[in-house]
Amino acid sequence: MNNLSFIGIIPARYASSRFPGKPLAKIGNMTMIERVWRQAKKVLPDVCVATDDERIAQTVAQFGGDFIMTRSDHKSGTDRCYEAYLNAKSNADVVINIQGDEPFVHEEQICKIMECFDDPATQIATLARKFDPEGNYAALSDWTKPKLTIDNNCNALYFSRSVIPFVRNADPQTWPSAAQFYMHVGMYAYKIDVLEQITQLPVSSLEAAESLEQLRWLQNGYKIKVGITDKETIGIDTPDDLQRANQFLASQI
Repeated sequence: MNNLSFIGIIPARYASSRFPGKPLAKIGNMTMIERVWRQAKKVLPDVCVATDDERIAQTVAQFGGDFIMTRSDHKSGTDRCYEAYLNAKSNADVVINIQGDEPFVHEEQICKIMECFDDPATQIATLARKFDPEGNYAALSDWTKPKLTIDNNCNALYFSRSVIPFVRNADPQTWPSAAQFYMHVGMYAYKIDVLEQITQLPVSSLEAAESLEQLRWLQNGYKIKVGITDKETIGIDTPDDLQRANQFLASQI
């Protein structure tokens, strides 16, 4: 295990276009943001919520969490994380960007992304999950679920909303069992000097095409180490997703 220090930052916006007030939505008897915070605290002693909304800040304070107020004009969670890190006056070596809309994030996933920094050359880390070879092509080809390819040293080669790799000479319906596919799990971690650098980069052509901010980093020559997890998370983007999350929670009781 490395000797680096980590801080977990959970970006949380109230003004989501598809689901306003999402961080304060209830899953069971607890708000989404509290569930994420409690999961992160199982692993990380230093966790804070980065928000631009007083309602979220008040909720975090009520359950005993730490929060940092940030500007409202950030284009990405990465930008919000960097401002929060600066305002927190933290001495951490690595910032872990924990998605505020994944209430069932698993502690093993956080440990896995921390282990990526056992390699001292790691600049940025993220997670991926192997796609089930018994799965169906419709799930694999869902454009809202980014895929990625990985080199032999577990560095990301590319991220895409399309299915990658393309399997030549095979019916797409058989692709899940014809090659190994990886689904992106949207947690990131960055060394502090690299985080500062990537927040200064302009939008890249690949990022603009796919609407995936991590392509900006790859296109500018940064390496992204990938940890493999077998844990599947449930991202909440719409009220329908929230209903499914509550059904999942009920099934675990």
